[in-house]
Amino acid sequence: MTRTARGIRRATHAHGAGESGLGKLIELHGVNGAGDVMITVALASTVFFSVPTDEARGRVALYLAITMAPFTLLAPVIGPLLDRLPHGRRAAMAGAMLARALLALVLSGAVITGGLELYPAALGVLVASKAYGVVRSAVVPRLLPPAFSLVKANSRVTLGGLLATGIAAPIGAGLQQVGPRWPLYGAFAIFVAGMFLSFRLPPKVDSAKGEDVALLAADERHLHGPRGKAEKRPGLRTVGPAVTHALGANASIRCLTGFLIFFLAFLLREHPMTGQSAAVSLGIVGVAAGAGNALGTAVGAWLRSRAPEIIIVTVVACVASAAILAAAFFGAVLVACLAAVAGFAQALAKLSLDALIQRDVPELVRTSAFARSETLLQMSWVLGGAIGIAMPLIGTLGLAVGATIVAAGWLTTVRGLIRSARQGNAGRARVA
Repeated sequence: MTRTARGIRRATHAHGAGESGLGKLIELHGVNGAGDVMITVALASTVFFSVPTDEARGRVALYLAITMAPFTLLAPVIGPLLDRLPHGRRAAMAGAMLARALLALVLSGAVITGGLELYPAALGVLVASKAYGVVRSAVVPRLLPPAFSLVKANSRVTLGGLLATGIAAPIGAGLQQVGPRWPLYGAFAIFVAGMFLSFRLPPKVDSAKGEDVALLAADERHLHGPRGKAEKRPGLRTVGPAVTHALGANASIRCLTGFLIFFLAFLLREHPMTGQSAAVSLGIVGVAAGAGNALGTAVGAWLRSRAPEIIIVTVVACVASAAILAAAFFGAVLVACLAAVAGFAQALAKLSLDALIQRDVPELVRTSAFARSETLLQMSWVLGGAIGIAMPLIGTLGLAVGATIVAAGWLTTVRGLIRSARQGNAGRARVA
């Protein structure tokens, strides 16, 4: 066990990540992913697998309405709220961990009784998880090792989370066999550990030196400086056209992934893959999506010096093509391939968006821009999930809708991204 821990520490702290503090963030993000998957296993078993399909569909729709719908209203508030706490980022991350630990205990009772407290507790977990993600995006630029690009650092953090999720998922499934509460007890222990790990991050992550707030607005907001002189603060749309085009493309992919998660969950439960049970069918699709996501993250680090606009246009076109093929020739293999391509595209497009924010958004507002983009992408995922639940369980029809979602995103952004790539520095932002 000690040898394994030492091996993990060497991997996370390599290439200067230990000295800069990035290694500690990678480990913290792994703990975050492990805790989240424990809660996911417990809720999926309670809301989805424990009842007949028709009832499960109603339960999941209720879950989405009670938790996700309020979250779409709260998500735009999370970023601005956390902008007011630039000197307390470690405390904010620790608070998000502690909140989920306590809510896991609440959920451990709700999964037994089936009480309505399950839904507000699940909403709290979702909000706390997103708050952690927003702060983490703001922290990464503060922990860059020498010669590290932001996209490479994000790749390492994301891979750490994916590896921890892959390890924790079967452990959570095993605990579920012991009893429905046990994955939540595991989540409680993991998040308590994460609370303490949050305070082990370097103190410099609490520094707000040189930062300002990026606003998701089409125009610049006039503010008054300390001497009463009118000043302009750049909005996200005014700090680089490539960023907003890339954000639109990423939103279409997130909408597709949200759609596929919910639609395929019910479709494969009702119509499993040939010769497989519903659980195995869902497992195959889940593993394919996870493998694609991990591969996309790894490739993103390798392609970090290439034109991110072209990468985004290419991967969105690939996932649109995969969705069209899966809809036209519906089958188990193509559904698994679509899940893998969607996971790959989501990871690579997000890393490319990170690279564009690093390149085009001034340092003055960069961390705030990460927070705003994350909330928009989450809202897109919620929208896709709602569409997936509402769709009839017809494979060809559902995947055609999925193809339409991502194709619309590709068509609306391809011209702008290619134009930004050709213009190069001309499309970069200037702070007034």
